[in-house]
Amino acid sequence: MHNNKKIVVVIPCYKVADKIQQVVKEMPDFVDDIIVIDDACPQKSGQLVKALNTPKTTVLLHQKNQGVGASMVTGFKYALELQADIIVKVDGDGQMDLQQMHRLIAPLEEKNIFYAKGSRFMSFESLGDMPKIRLIGNSMLSFTLKIASGYWFINDVANGYIAIDRETLAKINLDKIAKRYFFESDMIIQLGTHRINLAEVAMPTIYQDEKSSMNLLSVFFSFPTKIIKGLMKRIFLQYFVYDFNMASVYLLSAIPMLVWGGCFGAYRWYLGLAEGLINNTGIVMLAVLPLILGMQFLLQAISIDISNSPKKQHYK
Repeated sequence: MHNNKKIVVVIPCYKVADKIQQVVKEMPDFVDDIIVIDDACPQKSGQLVKALNTPKTTVLLHQKNQGVGASMVTGFKYALELQADIIVKVDGDGQMDLQQMHRLIAPLEEKNIFYAKGSRFMSFESLGDMPKIRLIGNSMLSFTLKIASGYWFINDVANGYIAIDRETLAKINLDKIAKRYFFESDMIIQLGTHRINLAEVAMPTIYQDEKSSMNLLSVFFSFPTKIIKGLMKRIFLQYFVYDFNMASVYLLSAIPMLVWGGCFGAYRWYLGLAEGLINNTGIVMLAVLPLILGMQFLLQAISIDISNSPKKQHYK
């Protein structure tokens, strides 16, 4: 227990045999239960955890590898059965500083914060320790997720050190969460749809000799589609189902103008090249004016979206 809150930690495991036992051993004393999900790990990570005979630890086994997201869904559902007040995700590769967990869950023990995540981007020291390819990739991903989720001030979307309270977790349709590495990003988008207040906590990451199981090529091709889909879903629900405000009006005006201006302009440009037709000033304005007005309306909608961003706090 921590401040009369039941704390349950969920650890997804896949190819972490050299680290998982140490992670379990170093778990803070205030953690009430540890749920380890062996995602059909070829290294039998779950068996190594069982060998520790830790009373508070439960090992759940997937017969087939399903991905980190599916493992977390399994762990989340079990944590809800255990009546956990706060559920914390910890990776099994030893990168997360468990001695900082009390800082991660502290915002959830205050009012109006229901989700907390670690951030490596709030410390120059942490940024210096991060491999450059990860720094660039995480920065690009974080920028696109700002747009998709509506959390415009978020810094480190990809950080997997997260904590969520029971009531908030119950609002999420866990069966619809991404099953593999898009899990953390999908969680942010889902929370943005529900307008959940969150906090980022400055958190160092321990980089060792671990090897990621992530297929970078698959991520490169699959993430953009998932992000666009998440953005469209959020905009539809937030501005046309749950609410209707000036951002909705601007979007309804901007989209037809941009589509018309772009399509008509491209068509007249093609005719000019292929058939030598002269586009007079009136024809040009029929394309350019809707594009200019549409972009202005879109920027106004974005401005409103930024101002409506859910409450967010930084903890250093």
